[in-house]
Amino acid sequence: MKLFETHAHLDLPDFAEDREAVISKCFAQGIEYIINIGFNKETSYNALELAKKHLHIFSTVGYHPHDAMDFDAEVVKKLAREKNVVAIGEIGLDFFRNLSPYPVQREVFANQIKLALEYDLPIVVHDRNAHQECYSFLKKEKAREVVFHCWSGDLIFAQQVLDEGWHISFTGSITYPNSNLDDVIRLVPMDRFMIETDCPYLSPQPNRGKRNSPLFLHLVAEKIAQIKEITPNEVAEASFNNAYKFFRIQPDPVKPAHHRKRKQ
Repeated sequence: MKLFETHAHLDLPDFAEDREAVISKCFAQGIEYIINIGFNKETSYNALELAKKHLHIFSTVGYHPHDAMDFDAEVVKKLAREKNVVAIGEIGLDFFRNLSPYPVQREVFANQIKLALEYDLPIVVHDRNAHQECYSFLKKEKAREVVFHCWSGDLIFAQQVLDEGWHISFTGSITYPNSNLDDVIRLVPMDRFMIETDCPYLSPQPNRGKRNSPLFLHLVAEKIAQIKEITPNEVAEASFNNAYKFFRIQPDPVKPAHHRKRKQ
């Protein structure tokens, strides 16, 4: 199964002791690409450094709503120019934990949407208890390339997002007994969804409570396959193709052929 991990945080301290070993194992076990997500200045820089070390890891730059008070537009502008940075994110609104004042969250989200459009980069959205406000900000700026990561909305909101041409991304939370996303998963067309782990968070069943990693991504694909009544390989292929296109991954450079020695 060829998989594309669209949302990981491998730069976090949770992976300090075995980061390179985990990454090597991921690539050995079918994870073809990883998008390592920034959510403030430190993680955006760290994600970029990780991407520079690995051909098939890419990074993002952005300020999560929890970190909105520390927003620095110059950091986003600087990193947005880097070839390994493929999106602005994760950015958005979080009215559940409310770790930044609402007005600051709104202003920072709006500013980062504008920067994404200015630098022609897709947007990775964090949306927690703020569905319609996230939608309104994106709609107002006419954002085109958007993925709602770690989807938590209902069926009606999913249709709104799909009507705009945006994408929906699912995590291991869909495997939890209290998940209510089966109908959304059935609704989303095969060309409009992605899969992710959001590691080290949200380990899918039966690993809930343990550190998550891209090595568990196949469990997300298998759950979607079960709900859509298709094969895990079909889910993996569709989500891979969607992510490859969305993040505008370029094919690996072709290595020059070795010149054959001419016979004397």
